[in-house]
Amino acid sequence: MKEYFKKLWCAILDSTDIDEKAEAALKEAKARIAEMKKELADVKKAAKNVVEQSKDVVDAAKGKKRRGKKPYKKNNKTKTNNNTTKK
Repeated sequence: MKEYFKKLWCAILDSTDIDEKAEAALKEAKARIAEMKKELADVKKAAKNVVEQSKDVVDAAKGKKRRGKKPYKKNNKTKTNNNTTKK
């Protein structure tokens, strides 16, 4: 009888280890799912931007003027610091 309870106790103890591993795996899976949701939100945002940009390309092909921010014009003049006086 003592041997039976000893084996039963060992079996319960072993099954607890498996449960702990399952809980750890579940926690890891939940964390990964949360990260995937964040990434999918970023991808969705980027896809919307691509759609908007593609509409601009179609409009440009039709000959319409560019909308939005104008391109930056570079100033090719070189700046000099000739305002200082030498002693």
